[in-house]
Amino acid sequence: MSNFVKLAAVLAAGVVALGSAANAKTLRLNHNNPEDHPLHKSMEFMADRVEELTNGDLKIRIYANAQLGTQRESMELMQNGALDMARSNASELEAFEESYGALNLPYIFVSADHYYDVLSGDIGADILAASEDKGFIGVAYYIEGARSFYANKPIHSPADLKGMKIRVQPSPSAIRMVELLGANPTPIAWGELYSALQQGVVDGAENNPMALTSARHGEVSKFYSDDGHTMIPSVVMISTKTWGELSDAEKEAIRTAASESMDFHREQWDAMSAAAVETAKSELGVEFIDVEKGPFIEAVLPMHEEAAQKSPVVADLIKRIKAAAE
Repeated sequence: MSNFVKLAAVLAAGVVALGSAANAKTLRLNHNNPEDHPLHKSMEFMADRVEELTNGDLKIRIYANAQLGTQRESMELMQNGALDMARSNASELEAFEESYGALNLPYIFVSADHYYDVLSGDIGADILAASEDKGFIGVAYYIEGARSFYANKPIHSPADLKGMKIRVQPSPSAIRMVELLGANPTPIAWGELYSALQQGVVDGAENNPMALTSARHGEVSKFYSDDGHTMIPSVVMISTKTWGELSDAEKEAIRTAASESMDFHREQWDAMSAAAVETAKSELGVEFIDVEKGPFIEAVLPMHEEAAQKSPVVADLIKRIKAAAE
């Protein structure tokens, strides 16, 4: 679908939303996951709370399955003020705002608690606000667990990745990480990945276990090697144009609802992720492999210093993130 057609769909959706309630504002939020995914459910929770907190004066209508464009297209539409809100992740956002690069570094988080403390504290808030001059700001992070490699062969060490074509997101950090591990990084859109795995365009990919079931990647990739190289959150954002048109009370309602939805999401993610692992094993025949993480960490650790040398902003964030673990 062309960008023109996507833009027309967004504008048409806006007309429908405005006509749905004469006295209420309705914001459009686009994302690329199915409606049964934890991310969608958490965004629904946020939307319900916004409506409650504003007595129905402000609503958020959520469009799943990339109805209004891919993640990249959504970002551009939002920056231009043609789309109110979007959901992407820190990996793709690195291309728009350098601060997100600190969150994408492999093995920068020492535990799930450290990860969530950073996201829900001052460091996370500073990163969400950093993109204001880029046409958007973040309002919430949603955890997505640790990302690991999956393929049609077992990956026990970096040596097993040598020469493999691994799908990555269009992120400098993701590309560099896969290069350091000896594989060939291959950026491919999320919606095209199933067929790419099935047809051998790529040999493997990296994501959390939910991808095996919600995207059915476990049908075409039978080995999940649990190296846990990164913990990359989803980010819900709002256009600065839309944000500037909201009242102070409406902004506060969004902030409150977003914060509450982060906690809601964390609780349901852990349960649904565990269920996805069991489904992948029992119904799709995926084998989960425990790996020795030491060789993986050793191979990619230079990325921390490389990132710090390239950007004083990222260097400061790396320092703060590591200090938060102490």
